[in-house]
Amino acid sequence: MAITGRIRTQIDWINVLTSEARLTDVVLTGDIAARYKLPTGSVRKALARLTGRGLLSRVTDDVYANKLVRDIAAADFTRVLRPNSYISLESGLSHWGLSTQSSVALTCVTTGKPKEYRTPEFTIIFRTISKRLYWGFIEKQTRYSKYAIAEPEKALLDWIYLTLQSGLKPSLDEIEFKPIDKQKLSKYVAKYPGTVRNTLMHSLAFEHFAA
Repeated sequence: MAITGRIRTQIDWINVLTSEARLTDVVLTGDIAARYKLPTGSVRKALARLTGRGLLSRVTDDVYANKLVRDIAAADFTRVLRPNSYISLESGLSHWGLSTQSSVALTCVTTGKPKEYRTPEFTIIFRTISKRLYWGFIEKQTRYSKYAIAEPEKALLDWIYLTLQSGLKPSLDEIEFKPIDKQKLSKYVAKYPGTVRNTLMHSLAFEHFAA
């Protein structure tokens, strides 16, 4: 499709996006440039124009959501944006049925820098967690790719930990503890600072659980 040399390259970008939509909802500048043997700068300009035409949503300068995909999954973008990350916190609690509060944004933790990404289709929030607490997640499959999500117990502890780190008090009376594995929670909480365990121990929900 690409013609090298001095002849101007002619690309049918609608066909490109249609072909990509069969494989993924994530459009990466580098991947498109390599696949169609195009200069990266030219691809960036083309993707910016396609965004202006409403065919793409910009996530970053080099990451776009393909709007030719009917159901774009925010989870597909998590590891693209932050390779060392997994879904947790409010989104993890909601996924596992620990909370009835649904988060508007997809909340994740990462060992990298915190960041928020917004498009008309989704918002992804990354919060930083230390490398020693980067564990306790499993992989799940979307239509196009795999993503990582915290186990129920880990999502709860991450949420308590980062809520406390923000100077706030976790509302544990709103948490449904039935889906929680008691032994796993006791094992996992031992790896967190004492403030996290103390918060659990002082909640009525955890008193029932620790009995």
